[in-house]
Amino acid sequence: MKVQLVKLAHARSGDKADWVDFGLFAWNEAGYRLIEREVTAGRVQAHFAPWLPGQVTCWRLPNILALKLVLQGALQGGGARNLRMDNLGKSMAAALLRMEIEVSPEEFAEAVAALRVGWWPG
Repeated sequence: MKVQLVKLAHARSGDKADWVDFGLFAWNEAGYRLIEREVTAGRVQAHFAPWLPGQVTCWRLPNILALKLVLQGALQGGGARNLRMDNLGKSMAAALLRMEIEVSPEEFAEAVAALRVGWWPG
């Protein structure tokens, strides 16, 4: 099944010059195993292909259940130089969370089982 990353993780991001820097944080270890397997530099490059002529670099940070992603050439020369509306790092983190990955129903159930408390939407 296809699942958006927003169901498994949250993201923080920023930009500097023409680069966007993401931290993609899984909610738990089961979710981290999925994003570690499915979120690759190539897949992120393909997800942002219409906007991103540059390279994507990905680092795994298992001690904090996160991936660090750097997108080079993502802002058409820099935030103040391009003509796109609202294209800075913060809005691109939201776009990353809309990326879909393939998981089995069992994997998804395990990744969200611990989240179905309090505020988490059913």
